[in-house]
Order: sequence, then C-alpha cells, then structure tokens
Amino acid sequence: MAKRNRQQSRRNKILERKAGVKPGSLVIPSEAFAPRFFLMSFNEELFEDREFGTYDELMHQVKGLPSARHWIDIRGYADKTMLEKLMQDFALHALQLEDVLNDYQRPKVEEFGDNRLFIITRMLRWSPEFRNLDDIQLTLFTGENYVLSLQSDYGDCLNPLRDRIRAGKGIIRQRPATYIAYAILDVVLDYYFPVMADIGAYIEDMEQQILAAPTKSTLAQVLDLKNELVKLRRITWPARDLMNELLRMDETTIPANLKVYFRDAYDHAVQLIDLVENHREMASSLVELYMSTVSNRMNEIMKVLTIISSIFIPLSFIVGLYGMNFARQDPETGQVFPYSMPELYQPYSYPILVGLMAILILLQLYFFYRKGWFRSF
Repeated sequence: MAKRNRQQSRRNKILERKAGVKPGSLVIPSEAFAPRFFLMSFNEELFEDREFGTYDELMHQVKGLPSARHWIDIRGYADKTMLEKLMQDFALHALQLEDVLNDYQRPKVEEFGDNRLFIITRMLRWSPEFRNLDDIQLTLFTGENYVLSLQSDYGDCLNPLRDRIRAGKGIIRQRPATYIAYAILDVVLDYYFPVMADIGAYIEDMEQQILAAPTKSTLAQVLDLKNELVKLRRITWPARDLMNELLRMDETTIPANLKVYFRDAYDHAVQLIDLVENHREMASSLVELYMSTVSNRMNEIMKVLTIISSIFIPLSFIVGLYGMNFARQDPETGQVFPYSMPELYQPYSYPILVGLMAILILLQLYFFYRKGWFRSF
C-alpha cells in the first residue's frame, strides 16, 4: 500500500508541475532539499576537494583555478536564487533547468553552444523493504574545463568515482572534462548490474514462495514486480539511446580517443537491456507458475474429494436400499411376502452388513492404490 501511495504521489506531482506552467518557469518542488555544494578541482599537479557553504564561495574557487578541471557537484536545489545564478554563470537555458527541477525525465543527451553537453541519466537502487526501484535523476552539464552535476538527493552511487579521483588512480586527472562525464555515466550504469542481481534473486525467492504456498498476496507481489520491470525498461532503453547518441556526435564534441570508452558504456547498456528482458520473461512466467500451482492444488483437493465420494457412493446405495422398509407381512391378512427383504429378520444381518461395507471400503482403497491415486499425496 505504501508503495502504491508513493507511485500515485509521483504521478500527481508530474501532472501538477506541467499543468498550465509557462515553459522555462523555475518551480521549486515542495519536497526539494536545501542545496549542498561540492567541488573537485584537479589536473596533473593539483587536487582540491571541498564542500562550500554557499554557491558564491564555490564559484569564487572555480574562477580562481582556470587551469584546473572541475567537477561541480550540487545536491539539492531548493534555492531559486542559486538556480538563476547558475543559469547566468554557465549560460544555461531556462528549459534545461526546468528539466532539472521536473526530475522525472527519461535519460537523454543534447548538444548546445560551443560543443557543450546536457545529459540526463537516472541512478537506480533496489529497496528490499518495499521491493521496488528507487530512481534519482542525475543531470550533467559539460564545458571546456568543467562538469556540473545536479541531483535532488544528497546520497548517490558516485562515491567509488570520487575515491578514484582522490587516490589519483587511473587517467582521469589527465583527461578532459568530457571524460569525467563518461566516468560518471559509467559508474551509474555499473550500479544497474547489482540492481539487476537483486531483482533476479527476488524473482527466484518469489518462485520458491509460489511453489511452496501461493496466496493472493503472492500474486500481488508478482504484479508489482512486473510494474517495476516496466519502469526499469523505460530507463534502460533510453540509456542505450543516450550512449548511441554520444557515439554519433562529431569529434569536436566527443574526441575519437574517447569514443572507445563510450562504446564500452554502450555495450554495458545493451547487456542491461538483455537482463531486463530476461527478468520480464521470468516475471511473466511467475504468473503462469502461480496459476499452474493453484490449479494443481485445486486438482489435488478435487482428487481427495473424488476418492471420498467414490467410497461413500456404494455405501450410500446400500444404506438407501435397506432403508426402504418394505413390510415383511401384511398386518391385516397376515400374509407373508417372501421377496420383501427377508434378510432384515436374520439374527446377524446388521453385523454382516456392516462387515460387507467395511470389506467394500478396503477393496476400493486397494483398487485406488493399484491405480496410483495415492502416490502424489
């Protein structure tokens, strides 16, 4: 129920933000966090990593190091004044920041002025508690010597990349800003694979649960899982298109020596799509497995009822036959009727009849056993 309420709330927010609002309007979401400002500045000889209290302090540091490459990381955007300064300092269009604030965009990439890039991707996390996907929008703007990243939440999946930059591992400090954007996209895609593994393990658990004890709540969980996989598919397919679009760009925007890295990220996106399609097929098979398991259980119940009915049908016939109570003798004339159940007046008729009924039951059980009806119990 909590998950459905959360999904409905997201749909309502999408409708509320787009209904009648002037294009390019900066409408701050009510749930937005106060911004935090992080900056990594580095080149072959320099490295600085700081969090700043204000946007002005951060920009002062960026402008003071023109020879360095900068990763400007802003988390949270509940400050309209800051966003307006951001538009002015980085020559951003209001429609681009509108996409940042309406953070339910599909992954995409756009090229704008002086070979700069505007990239939207989505970071994923699987929630074991609610059994659903949490996705956070990550927006990147690239320039000649900077990458500007914007996100609504304080937490993300980019700490491994930050640790690599701090440790000076690899070639990231020697590469241009476009390579930093690639490294960010690559880490985001890499974190899709653990999400896929968690979903695969959840599907296996659901399969065992269905085989052991299928219930209506189990079916509801399977249907919810299918909805989550639809959402995952809507993310991974545009992610592949994003990488494909980057590969098609002119070498003035994406240098030839960097395209090999984006091609590797494209291969990862294709692998993710294959995994998503496999998981969707497995989730669909869970519904079929549920219906088959429920049907088999119903068949077992019907088998038990059929055996019980088969045992008592001949007994009911015998009891009904001897319950007709035809008179042995005419009470007025005293005439004896020889064919009116003479065995009713035998001294041992009752125990003999009960014994015959017991023997009949044993014969029926033996017959069912020989037919193999008890083997599946």
